[in-house]
Amino acid sequence: MTLTHADPLRPASYVSGHWHANPDGQTLVDAVYGRPVAVISSEGVDFAGALAYGRASGAALRRMTFHERARVLRALGAYLLERKEAYYALSTLTGATRRDSWVDIEGGIGTLFSYASAARRELPDERFWPDGRLERLGREGTFVGRHLLVPREGVAVQINAFNFPVWGMLEKFAPAFIGGMPSLVKPAPQTAYLTERVVRDIVASGLIPEGSLQLVTGEPGSLLDHVEEQDVVAFTGSAATAAKLRVHPAIVGRSVPFNAEADSLNASVLGLSVKPEDPEFALFVREVAREMTGKAGQKCTAIRRAMVPSHLVEAVTEGLRRELAKVTLGDPARDDVRMGALVSVEQRERVRETLEKLQQEARVVISGEATLLGGDREKGAFLDPTVLLCETPLTARGPHELEAFGPVATLLPYDSLEDAIHLTKLGRGSLAGSIVSRDRAEATELVLGMASSHGRLLVLNRDNAKENTGHGSPLPQLNHGGPGRAGGGSELGGLSAVRHHMNRVAVQADPTTLTSITREFVPGADVQEDVVHPFRKSFDEIQVGDSLLTHRRTVTEADIVNFAGLTGDHFYAHVDEIGAKEGIFGKRVAHGYFLISAAAGQFVSPAPGPVLANYGLENLRFIEPVGIGDTIRTRLTCKRKIRKDLRPGETRPTGVVEWRSEITNQDGVLVATYDILTLVERARDGFDPQPETEAAPA
Repeated sequence: MTLTHADPLRPASYVSGHWHANPDGQTLVDAVYGRPVAVISSEGVDFAGALAYGRASGAALRRMTFHERARVLRALGAYLLERKEAYYALSTLTGATRRDSWVDIEGGIGTLFSYASAARRELPDERFWPDGRLERLGREGTFVGRHLLVPREGVAVQINAFNFPVWGMLEKFAPAFIGGMPSLVKPAPQTAYLTERVVRDIVASGLIPEGSLQLVTGEPGSLLDHVEEQDVVAFTGSAATAAKLRVHPAIVGRSVPFNAEADSLNASVLGLSVKPEDPEFALFVREVAREMTGKAGQKCTAIRRAMVPSHLVEAVTEGLRRELAKVTLGDPARDDVRMGALVSVEQRERVRETLEKLQQEARVVISGEATLLGGDREKGAFLDPTVLLCETPLTARGPHELEAFGPVATLLPYDSLEDAIHLTKLGRGSLAGSIVSRDRAEATELVLGMASSHGRLLVLNRDNAKENTGHGSPLPQLNHGGPGRAGGGSELGGLSAVRHHMNRVAVQADPTTLTSITREFVPGADVQEDVVHPFRKSFDEIQVGDSLLTHRRTVTEADIVNFAGLTGDHFYAHVDEIGAKEGIFGKRVAHGYFLISAAAGQFVSPAPGPVLANYGLENLRFIEPVGIGDTIRTRLTCKRKIRKDLRPGETRPTGVVEWRSEITNQDGVLVATYDILTLVERARDGFDPQPETEAAPA
């Protein structure tokens, strides 16, 4: 993509179902050559109207189940991947190399897939999420309680930083969408043109319900003045801005949940046990250099402070000098360039100002002006990697308080693990920290010492060098956030991020009513018994509460002896008369696993039918012993149903039915309970793709 002075982009806002653009506004220039790239403005946007529109439109999203939202998210990810090259072309204008852009673009799209998979795997196919265990509130079991998570009926206002215009949006949008909340995205102006391009494609896809995603480019204006109690606000950016927004009158006065992920002075610690010839030494040097130069150091998780054993400072400095000498600087569109520009000349000047302040307590040990491979030194926002050394890190303040948000890191010598831990804590809270050591005792001491002041910790060594994702890479499955200066918030972390967009309510009722509400069987609820064996019913025919009470079986000594011989389990409580009398049961008892096997023989329907396989067994508890002469029977009850999507190559639609199994003795006393998962055939529905053998529709 080539842009000239005559054709700057004009990214628009998408609010209340319409695109809103202005011919005039702030002119943005590209980070590489300083040429006009976009004109941006939010002038004329009705912020109150946009929020009201999102709240009203959110009803359509809330009517969808978690699984329905997950399918949409997965389809959206595939749709965006097909258009990724257009995003890469725009990303070079922000100063990002192809490698940097991959993290932003495909990493962001990958978050959609990750949340789609997690929701399908771990959440029910419902509009609500039963949370935690059932609480029995009365002695007789007629009064019980359960927590439910339901979508908040507001808008998720998402204020993002300039450094990841795609990932920063999608990593917030994905959990909000799964949680049933519409998003209003406010990207940083510097790179909003890339965010806008992705939003245009999302809207054009027609995959998401109208109102699920709105966009405000330009300045936020009075946006936060109009947030209400059901809304949430998520912010990524500087710690200073987070502190201001946190006390906004509307946020405080209306108790609007506010989640902040702020920049922090992240540290990496090279272990005392590491020697210069160890693989861990080279790994540390490469990791610091990579974190300094990736995205030109413009990452909230980048290594700003490198804690190095005092006797290794010189060796680490030389190692970094050699590693950074390999970094080529210039136009990120070129294949031979490893580091591009900062996002703007203004950002470069802010970094330079911070560098000057840092030099009051530290000295520059690595710097220089590399030959530029494309780009413009004056009009572009280039800055060479710079390493400082602070020789008094325990008393200095600047390295622990001032962040140069660019390709800058400071070496901090230490003499003991206690000092290293203390140095990391002087940053007053970090998003990410790393420890490079293969000494497990050393790693344990550092992790436990640093854990309270970090959101994420990585232990790196030769054993995970090939697979680890690096110090500065947040993953959808793991927490992204941190205490103190890092904002005190949390994003990602798997489905925990979905919880931010939901309200937790305690529901108290009788078991039958609670079963009706949650569509998950509650012990003590009414059951439905049918002349048709439940294993003769298809997935679609089975209903929650369908139940079977089996015939009785008396346990004999032969049962126990034969089971011991078959399995090789000759534990004394089962086969040793004298030992068993001296044990806790006072008699020989049946094997617990014999009871499970015997119960299966009671409730299984042996002929071929809709039940295809045993899918698993969960929550097993042995409650009372069963001795020789005791009689058992089993009640099998449908607890819940989970529809499974067809995988590529599969032609037989199925679902998983979870059964509650209760084994009782002749006195009606519960002796064992567990959940059985069975794979059951179901009818094809509109969500199933056509089998590969069938022709796809035109």
